[in-house]
Amino acid sequence: MDIDRRTLLKAGVGLLGGAALTACGGNASPAFVSPSGAEVRAAEQARRPGAIRSFRLVAAEDQVDLGGPVVRTWAYDGRIPGAPIRVSLGERVRATLTNRLPVDTSVHWHGLALRNDADGVPGVTQQPIKPGSEFAYEFTAAHPGTYWFHPHSGTQLDRGLYAPLIVDDPLERLDYDEEWVVVLDDWLDGVTGTPEEVLAELSRGMGMGHAGMGRHMLMGATSPLLGGDAGDVQYPHYLLNGRIPSQPQTFRAKPGARLRIRLINAGGDTAFRVALAEHRLTVTHTDGFSVQAVESDAVLIGMGERYDVLVTLKDGVFPLVALAEGKKTVARGLIRTSDRMAAPGPGLRPRELDGEVIGYDQLVPREALRLAPKRPDRTIKLELSGSMMAYDWAINGKKYDPATIYPVRSGERVRLSFVNRTMMWHPMHLHGHTLALPSGARKDTAIVLPNETLEVDFDADNPGIWMIHCHNIYHAESGMMTLLGYQQL
Repeated sequence: MDIDRRTLLKAGVGLLGGAALTACGGNASPAFVSPSGAEVRAAEQARRPGAIRSFRLVAAEDQVDLGGPVVRTWAYDGRIPGAPIRVSLGERVRATLTNRLPVDTSVHWHGLALRNDADGVPGVTQQPIKPGSEFAYEFTAAHPGTYWFHPHSGTQLDRGLYAPLIVDDPLERLDYDEEWVVVLDDWLDGVTGTPEEVLAELSRGMGMGHAGMGRHMLMGATSPLLGGDAGDVQYPHYLLNGRIPSQPQTFRAKPGARLRIRLINAGGDTAFRVALAEHRLTVTHTDGFSVQAVESDAVLIGMGERYDVLVTLKDGVFPLVALAEGKKTVARGLIRTSDRMAAPGPGLRPRELDGEVIGYDQLVPREALRLAPKRPDRTIKLELSGSMMAYDWAINGKKYDPATIYPVRSGERVRLSFVNRTMMWHPMHLHGHTLALPSGARKDTAIVLPNETLEVDFDADNPGIWMIHCHNIYHAESGMMTLLGYQQL
């Protein structure tokens, strides 16, 4: 039987089970707000939902052309990336997913502060969407910016199930002529195996008694920008808007045009260093929220992160190159403003890649977006642990357990202290909220470097039960996930 929101609300959700909804690390209290409870409904009404915009998605197995290689994979409506969903600020998204996959699935609307029962985490905010059934997500687009969506079911993200979600602000004061949405990805599905095979291989680890490296394990990928080890997985392809570098997508514009590029990293295990040949980038937004404009040669974008940049285009043909950080290969697209010139070959490495790369400390929010000064009411320490040798990624010494929920109360200023005890970088993502970096910039996904601590703050203003996890899909599925829950008042 199909499960829709009406069925879910009638059932009172009951997803985590009575014990888990009143558990915190095994204790019997406190009780937490239900993902479909009155507090969640009240928060949604406070967003003043506008007109409904309806969309339909079909998740299915299909053959997809990557610009030469044709792969059998899973995708939304047979496209990689899937068709963008685009709405205006305040409109309600009604997105109905039909599941034609052979397994359960879900959709997580990454970065949006939306109602909890639309967050798309099976077993937490909804029941899994069974093969052959449909599920209708409905939520208000409460903040403008660049977002995206993908499953929150196993390793499905590392197939082709992802697409942009853009929320336009009719009152935005940003001057540009053209726009290009760019989705980056690392790809192996249907080429060297499946993500499920990769996870099984990595989970065996590299400790004593293991037979040795599997074909998907990557050793020796290092990056000073990422503090050392750059990634775990060997990918045969890196894609820009679903295309391999030798057959790139070409964006056409006029010389002198002001171009807005919305960059999204949909990869499973890869950070990208992105630069446009012969141009400087002006960063205007990160993870949907605006920052004071700052110039740089390149941006480093971890899995789940987004950056909006502006460029004033010169006359010619210019490669937009996304270096797979530490992995010595690239994704690539072209910007063409002239038909007189030949495109440079795929081996061209823009000198800008070796120039200035913007850091978090250079991201300063516009004053209207800065959190009001306030001491944290609560600090939650999240110690990140694990290694490639044992592949035992965890938070506070525990692999993901839905019975472990860290409590907060509505109205609190909460500090998350990410303490990285590992030799690996981790892009940590909080659902349903934006975090304030030490610089004040607002993000929902932030890189925590090896053996460092990153403290970020947020206001507890969106009741429900929310996931915190590493956006390396293999780290998350191996255990680097946990939950945060709002206590009932």
